[in-house]
Amino acid sequence: MEDNIFDKIHEVDLQKTMEKSYIDYAMSVIASRALPDVRDGLKPVQRRVLYSMIELNNGPDKPHRKCARIVGDTMGKYHPHGDSSIYGALVNMAQDWSTRYPLVDGHGNFGSVDGDGAAAMRYTEARLSKISMEMLADINKDTVDFQPNFDETEREPVVLPSRYPNLLVNGTSGIAVGMATNIPPHNLREVISAVVKIIDNIIEEDRDTTIEELLEIVKGPDFPTGATILGTRGIEEAYRTGRGKIRVRAVTNIETLPNGKSRIIVTELPYLVNKARLIEKIAELVRDKKIDGITDLNDHSSREGMRICIDLRKDANANVVLNQLYKHTQLQDTFGVIMLCLVAVNGSLQPKVLTLPEMLKYYLAHQEDVVTRRTKYDLNKAQERAHILEGLLKALDNIDEVIRIIRGSRSVQVAKQELMDRFELTDVQAQAIVDMRLRALTGLEREKLEAEYAELMEKIRKLKAILADRNTLLRVIREEILTISEKYGDDRRTAIGFDAFDISMEDMIPRENTVITMTKLGYIKRMTVDNFRSQNRGGRGIKGMQTLDDDYIEELMMTTTHHYVMFFTNTGRVYRLKAYEIPEAGRTARGTAIINLLQLMPGERITAVIPISKFEEGQYLMMATRKGLVKKTPIQDYANVRKIGLAAISLRDDDELIEVKATDDKKDIILVTKYGQCIRFKESDVRSTGRVSMGVRGINLLDGDEVVAMQLNTQGYYLLVVSENGMGKRTSISEFTCQNRGGKGVKCYKITEKTGNVIGAKAVNEENEIMMITTEGIIIRLQCSDISILGRITSGVKLINLSDGVTVASFAKVREKEEDKNSEKTEESSENVSTEENSNENTDSTEE
Repeated sequence: MEDNIFDKIHEVDLQKTMEKSYIDYAMSVIASRALPDVRDGLKPVQRRVLYSMIELNNGPDKPHRKCARIVGDTMGKYHPHGDSSIYGALVNMAQDWSTRYPLVDGHGNFGSVDGDGAAAMRYTEARLSKISMEMLADINKDTVDFQPNFDETEREPVVLPSRYPNLLVNGTSGIAVGMATNIPPHNLREVISAVVKIIDNIIEEDRDTTIEELLEIVKGPDFPTGATILGTRGIEEAYRTGRGKIRVRAVTNIETLPNGKSRIIVTELPYLVNKARLIEKIAELVRDKKIDGITDLNDHSSREGMRICIDLRKDANANVVLNQLYKHTQLQDTFGVIMLCLVAVNGSLQPKVLTLPEMLKYYLAHQEDVVTRRTKYDLNKAQERAHILEGLLKALDNIDEVIRIIRGSRSVQVAKQELMDRFELTDVQAQAIVDMRLRALTGLEREKLEAEYAELMEKIRKLKAILADRNTLLRVIREEILTISEKYGDDRRTAIGFDAFDISMEDMIPRENTVITMTKLGYIKRMTVDNFRSQNRGGRGIKGMQTLDDDYIEELMMTTTHHYVMFFTNTGRVYRLKAYEIPEAGRTARGTAIINLLQLMPGERITAVIPISKFEEGQYLMMATRKGLVKKTPIQDYANVRKIGLAAISLRDDDELIEVKATDDKKDIILVTKYGQCIRFKESDVRSTGRVSMGVRGINLLDGDEVVAMQLNTQGYYLLVVSENGMGKRTSISEFTCQNRGGKGVKCYKITEKTGNVIGAKAVNEENEIMMITTEGIIIRLQCSDISILGRITSGVKLINLSDGVTVASFAKVREKEEDKNSEKTEESSENVSTEENSNENTDSTEE
């Protein structure tokens, strides 16, 4: 007995057995569980769920079915694993915060962005979404291969036809053995446009599409939860190599409350961030004193959208707190891209890391195969039907003899054989004739058959043309995929933001002229120059900005997207941004609160803004304060402005900075006051002092008077003075003679009840235009040549019609050189559209 037992024991090498078993397991996980197929972007469980649903006739036009029924069918027929894994996949495809274009239309509790799980499958219902029908389109037309299921009682598709690039569009993540995949979702329109670009290049130029061409079309991932991607370096690295790190930041807004406190509002979170866990983390950081300044934390999210409110202490700097939140929480997260998927190589699926062009090419090859097989199927069906119609038409031509043969035959088989012998018909045609109904003998039915036959022959011709020429086939794919883009495409949800450390980002931003406006309450925006057209003097203007009550546009300048914009504040500090970092907005939009862009201290506000192109030696910043002080400092002292700002000037408690100019120490300074006084003195009279000095007296002011403008003599031939009631005039700058710094100056404007006080002055030329802004936000653009030239002690003419209670808030100078209008938008030519603030570049042409 014992001998028999030992006979049945086989000694094996444990190492080899373990290796073989583990490799088999690993290959099973890689090929049949965790990784998506490059062709349809689905893992096996997802593919089986969708196929089960179409088998159940559970389409978007049918009622929802119990998820338990769908899971049961999938498990029993195709996926012999746990029901929880199948239901998990079903739920994930139905969650609009997990899947960019959900493939399942769920009914019931399918979880939440807070991390809540879905209800049990016996409670929830589902059906296919409309876009998932495109995944399964034409599956019954032999477009894909089928294979036996696990017990060989059913057949399941190896891959779905996938009429749009689902792998990129919906993305996926999965952990296999020894490898993982993490493909972000993308915008349907962008991905389809990229496929169309590849097709167009093949058809028109017979060449491959470069990755540079694709990068222009596919801007980057488009997450269902929105948020902002910082920079393009990570995106480009991922698309070029298949691996990369993309930094994603929540969309936040800082609101200033009436009581002076600030509040951070979070409206969009990075992809796959659990909101409830994020709020817990913030609360934990506040409790542990790692973040200081937060007084309250509330989640006001609803069906309308996400809204997390973080209330701050009155003395807390909102931007500093926000940066700490970015550092310590998932308000800023990194999405590690690994574009790994299964690719068919010599009949077997192998895992491979793909670049963006490779993914699109594999998808296009799959579509060529699908459309070719569908065309062959349709052609075969059309030819079969045409063959039958040929027999029927032949029978109708000889109907009397056909009737005689059928009536005289003892059986159907004999009749068929006689018909085949007499009219040279095939078995199929003869069968169709004996099955023919009497109604086919009517003239109308005959016409129908002839029309159907003609239609079929045309269809056969077209189908053969598709199969005969690859370009025709590609045009069919192009047309069908564009239809899907129009039907299901939507706008991007994820914005591509700027990253201070991403140098490549700056190179991608076009150098172009731009208008920047800022309101008294600190809302700033960037607009294109073509938003405004020139009008005649005395016009009504156009709506320039939607402002809040008691708010109006205070600063308006023209510069280029790549210039620095320097922001000087009432406390004498300076901050800096690139012009392109200011968010672009429409003409009537309010813009972004400046506190969202700069780390302003509590109680600090912007009082002067200038654009700067370069920080060169021999150049200076000339500053003027409201109380008549002036200060000159080398521009290089301001070359390295930190994020938290830099001290620019020392000020007395009752004074503030009103104007800053870039100069070269060779110009004359002109100061204009509210009461119409003006002084002109040489810039060289003001000695150069350090960055934090206070400056020297520029003009001796009368009681209650204050400086409203500082200009340079080289900025124009005329001094344009504008009063708050919309009156203005030009006076030759030569009428203002140079005198010593610190005097009382001379009269430059006659102030009456009709004019009101002076609100500003600009040095202009004949060809210049100005933009005026009222306290209602109305903007008018005027030709300076339309404004009268008058003496020093005059009031001028009406420049703009104002309603009762409305005054002019500010105005800015525009200059466009005709010869440069059509020139290439290099940095030099783009500087020709600028305000007087851009004096560094614009002084030479006026001096000539």
